[in-house]
Amino acid sequence: MSDWKDPDNVPDPQINGESYRNPTEVKMSQIVLPCHANHCGELSVGQLLKWMDSTACLSAERHAGCSCITASVDDIHFEHTIGVGKVVNIIAKVNRAFTSSMEVGILVTCEDLYTDKQWKVCHAFATFVARRTEAGKVQLKQVMPHTQMEQMEYSLAAERRRMRLIHAEIITDLLSKCQEYEDAVPAERTRVESVELVLPPHANHQVSTFGGQIMAWMENVATIAACRLCNAHPTLRTIDMFHFRGPSHIGDRLVLKAIVNNAFKHSMEVGVCAEAYQGGEPLRHINSAFMTFEVLDSDRKPRTLPRIRPEPVDGKRRYQEAVARKKIRLDRKYIMSCKQTQVPLSVPWDQSNQMYLSYNNVSALKLMDARNNWVLTSEKNKVRLYTSEENQMLCFKVEMHVSVPAEQTFHLLSDLRRRKEWDQECELINQADEEDTLYRVTTPSASKWGKGMEFILLASRRKPCDARDPYLIALRSVTLPTHPPTEDYTRGEVLCAGFTIWEESSSVTKVGQMKGTWHILSLSFRSHTTSLTCKANKVDRASPPVFFFLFFFFQITYYNQATPGVLPYISTDIAGLSSSFYSAFSACSHFLEANKDSLVALPLSTLQLDSTTTASTQEE
Repeated sequence: MSDWKDPDNVPDPQINGESYRNPTEVKMSQIVLPCHANHCGELSVGQLLKWMDSTACLSAERHAGCSCITASVDDIHFEHTIGVGKVVNIIAKVNRAFTSSMEVGILVTCEDLYTDKQWKVCHAFATFVARRTEAGKVQLKQVMPHTQMEQMEYSLAAERRRMRLIHAEIITDLLSKCQEYEDAVPAERTRVESVELVLPPHANHQVSTFGGQIMAWMENVATIAACRLCNAHPTLRTIDMFHFRGPSHIGDRLVLKAIVNNAFKHSMEVGVCAEAYQGGEPLRHINSAFMTFEVLDSDRKPRTLPRIRPEPVDGKRRYQEAVARKKIRLDRKYIMSCKQTQVPLSVPWDQSNQMYLSYNNVSALKLMDARNNWVLTSEKNKVRLYTSEENQMLCFKVEMHVSVPAEQTFHLLSDLRRRKEWDQECELINQADEEDTLYRVTTPSASKWGKGMEFILLASRRKPCDARDPYLIALRSVTLPTHPPTEDYTRGEVLCAGFTIWEESSSVTKVGQMKGTWHILSLSFRSHTTSLTCKANKVDRASPPVFFFLFFFFQITYYNQATPGVLPYISTDIAGLSSSFYSAFSACSHFLEANKDSLVALPLSTLQLDSTTTASTQEE
């Protein structure tokens, strides 16, 4: 709680000398009364979900100018509980709008009126869809980010949307066998079924069942199922990503079913399903959710839970899927949820955590690109070197323009095997998919006495979602069991590196070729004590440095015996006493110019994909 800052106490940004507030921002404050609390005297999560959904819906409708419905909610992790008498503050605002859907960010904090302290409870992202009007499908206007924080969330929203679309595929890939335990509790004992009649007080202003109300009912039956396993009062910690499959209306009978899918050492997953019907019609699937509970002892520590014996067929499937979802939750917490400075240097890569490593890789680069505190340090022949220092991080950005189309530049630079044409050689290890590739990079020693350096890198590439997004090529270190460190090289580690490539509006030729701007951005270099062997007084200044990452943008964390060895490579460029950055960019620029019309720049798979896409577009 100590590192959280109350957004209400942060001065409003100034735009054109005037205080700025996001036009889609909606705030709600509620004092927790006994009628809102559960048996433990804490705010019911179901009630909190109702407030969150209501606030987010108002924000979405403010942007859309019409009625909106909740389509999905990403994972929610509740960091703290809220007691009676505390004040709940909720802030919601639209991060980005797509065609007819939009992402709304929701921040929930708790306030103690007696001590004037505040702390973060959760941060969630919900997707809302604009309802069709008499004129037809609604085309949402674009969100225009004005502040650094808005630009960051706008950029990351596209990456989160990509994750939502492939979430189900990852669950399928992670399914494993059931493990049998002695004295396990039959899952059937935890089954709960309850029915609710949807009345006018349960409906929203669109005369549909309020999404927050459905979530509250689902949380209620899930809590009962969890109680039946542990014979105690559980605490809800996490709600996994879920989607509303269809609407519910006044007069519906809402059937809510819950069962414990799996129990781990200190947590259990409860699956909940909501279905609706009227009269003799068949059941309609409204929503499914997966909630993770813990049971806390008197010291507020998680208790050990009994194991579950799943039912045959469907029970075993739910049991296996619960294991997969737990793996995903751990990956997200380990890779995505922590701050950039807390992310481990080299995370082990495998197929199961590929999506989350890729997300972390791209989001780190986008966060760096969104910074607005860059200071121009030097410039030579229109190659600019910028620096920025923030939270004990020294950052570098090198920027230049090339008369090459942005997409062509993207394809040329994203294939690291072609770096040998202007820089060091890179060995392809594994083409994970069209967007993620693993490389091994080796560089000669920068001194007479040191070893060469070796890097195992994950390269993640992204095309823009619309004209206000850049092309991205993000790099970060990973570890692979097939490529352990060797005695011949010192293993270097990179937290963040990469390119952002922007398309400019001025054409270069009459055929519409656009001038591209490419920025080499956001390299964070942190290494263990043994990762750097050269010393400042041993650098061979007679020869230009060939250190691979001098051609990128450095972010160096000031830890003892961690990064001082890198400073000699870059200090002369900052001081204007060297032009190694310019030399590297000049070589890269010549490489791009020489290949700007070459189809060789496009990987074969990309060419095949583009031709298939073109053919299908023509058919449509």
